[in-house]
Amino acid sequence: MKASRLEKAITILNARQARPEAASHISGIDTRALLTVTAVYLVAMLSVPLQRTDTIIWFAVYPIISAPLAHIPYERLLRDSLYVVPLLFFIGIFNPVFDHSPAFTAFGVTVSAGWVSFISILIRGLLAVQALLLLIRVAGFNDICEALRRLGCPSVIVTQLLMVYRYLEVLLQEALTMQRARQARSYGRSAFKASMWGPFVGQLLLRSIERSRRINMAMKARGFNGSLSVGIRSRWDTSTTVYCLIWIPLLIALRFIDITSLLLSLIQ
Repeated sequence: MKASRLEKAITILNARQARPEAASHISGIDTRALLTVTAVYLVAMLSVPLQRTDTIIWFAVYPIISAPLAHIPYERLLRDSLYVVPLLFFIGIFNPVFDHSPAFTAFGVTVSAGWVSFISILIRGLLAVQALLLLIRVAGFNDICEALRRLGCPSVIVTQLLMVYRYLEVLLQEALTMQRARQARSYGRSAFKASMWGPFVGQLLLRSIERSRRINMAMKARGFNGSLSVGIRSRWDTSTTVYCLIWIPLLIALRFIDITSLLLSLIQ
């Protein structure tokens, strides 16, 4: 039987919860270093002005190089990041409408600054999602939360992140149970009226609230003190230091050095 989308989503959540067992070139890097490099990457890339599309493109070096080192095909990483394209489209689609100032002329066609910023938003969004997907696939969500705690992030925030991620699966399980019950009573129908989705979502909300109440009571009965520790405390070694010394200066250089103009000047 073909797995439904909910079943696939639950499988993916479980797979991304812990650090993968398969070894890769960067699997031994301390999670704190991976988190720090990702944060530097996001800050450096997202701080580039929207009109500097050529500079933003250079930041694709990080996911393109890191994905093979993590034994993840970059094509798969790119394909998974395309899910955010509709959101990015609606964020930036009004830029060409309101910003008609000319940016440059190519082959006799004047391109407005609105279109340049729109393309920049798409590229920045895709690269940011790729960096986050890469971090989660290499380290696992539990190790990321443990690294946040060791870096000084408040325990209440780390616990909230762990709870949201862990019990997102519970919400999907409830939705899957309701979906199977509906399919068992559908008599072969694959499509349903839009009016059915309101009661479906309402029942899902009520079932989730009741399930969360039972979970809260069970956790209190077991002595829950407001803190969860489920990640692996990895050790900072020489390879981790080398990893940071390579990527952090390179990312800072990509932000503050106009590599495109530098290369053009060398060619000329």
